Amino acid sequence: MAISRLEGTFTALISPFLDGALDERALRSLVERQIAEGVSGLVPCGTTGETPTLTGVEYDRVVRITIEQTAGRVPVVVGTGGNDTRATIARTRAAQAAGADAALIVTPYYNKPTQHGLYAHFAAVADACDLPIVLYNVPGRTGVNLLPETVLRLAELAPVIAVKEASGNLDQASELAAGTAGFGFSILSGDDSLTLPIMSVGGRGVVSVVANILPGAVSRMTGAALAGDYETARGIHLDLFDLCRAMFVETNPVPVKTAAGLLGLCSPEVRLPLASLSPAAFERVVAAVRTCRFTQIAEAA
Repeated sequence: MAISRLEGTFTALISPFLDGALDERALRSLVERQIAEGVSGLVPCGTTGETPTLTGVEYDRVVRITIEQTAGRVPVVVGTGGNDTRATIARTRAAQAAGADAALIVTPYYNKPTQHGLYAHFAAVADACDLPIVLYNVPGRTGVNLLPETVLRLAELAPVIAVKEASGNLDQASELAAGTAGFGFSILSGDDSLTLPIMSVGGRGVVSVVANILPGAVSRMTGAALAGDYETARGIHLDLFDLCRAMFVETNPVPVKTAAGLLGLCSPEVRLPLASLSPAAFERVVAAVRTCRFTQIAEAA
């Protein structure tokens, strides 16, 4: 599927586990539900997919199952980033060979490159690979902030079509929107609670955690905002807001996997060093799921 611009709701897929192994049946079911409820695309093997704990074989299976099950109905944007440029290039080439439509590439973490190093990293991947690239800026995870001036330089490279902006800084999102207006580059929110505010200044959608459990509601919100119907979008945003905040009461993806378990979508199982929610956090997630008008869980949950 040839893509030049991304907009709407792209779900940052969880990687379902069962008894320590990848639950391939649950993954296929999750993909089908996402597409049935109208998401614009799927993003396997990102932060929410617990990618650092996947074996190489499991990573390949998640990518291949998602692409196979999707069957071209929506774009699949595969997380291929890391803190080694050569390895990132190899994963991006492998994702393209597997049939990915684009690559989500996180800023290198732990080694904390300068802005010059960040530019050189992404430019090297763009030069070595033919796949469209979505930059991923999440300084709270990586320890480095991909500054707007660096994003604007990278946006001049043909393969770089979007940024997943998860700095939590609306001024930064506004600066990006002002600098990229008019030439087809997409700003996608990386924070569910900020999706509508970012779209209001020029963002085109979200790479969403909450869409794992409520793909239809998130898709309706981004669709309304793209259509200029901010009254409808605002209503959905406010209905989702408490749930969005609850999904980050502890480290993502533990809360969203807990919610997925409550809704019977898959096991809530995560892998160490992530651990199940504390009792207080669990109650916070249960309360948010129960009170959101878009969800229904059994009283016993």
